[in-house]
Amino acid sequence: MDMPQDPIMLLSYVNTQLRDNYASLDELCAALGADRAALEQKLAAVDYEYDAARNAFV
Repeated sequence: MDMPQDPIMLLSYVNTQLRDNYASLDELCAALGADRAALEQKLAAVDYEYDAARNAFV
């Protein structure tokens, strides 16, 4: 499955995947073939950043 392009839908998708399936953002990106920098940049545009302690974008 391709990741959603809409930033808010992407946020929901990524946080759900992190919660349910992956121990870190690096693990998620490796498994899904995603570019971590691009993902973080897209979510930063809607004021979210990755919190490693929570393993979520907040």
